[in-house]
Amino acid sequence: MRIGTQELMIILLVVLIIFGPKQLPKLGKMFGKTMRNFKDGISEAADDDDEAPAEKKEAKTEDKE
Repeated sequence: MRIGTQELMIILLVVLIIFGPKQLPKLGKMFGKTMRNFKDGISEAADDDDEAPAEKKEAKTEDKE
C-alpha cells in the first residue's frame, strides 16, 4: 500500500493544525534524531549478530580441547 499525494497532503495539513507552525521545526528535528538513533540501533544489532557465530565457534573449539 502506497501513500499518494493527496493522502500525504492531508496528513501534513492535520500535523500543521495540531502542532502549529512554530512547533514543526522542533518536531522535524526530533523525528530526525529518532530515525538516526533507530538506524544506529539496527546496525549495532546486526553487527552483534554477525559477531555472535564467530564467538560460538571459538567457544565450541575450546570446549573440545
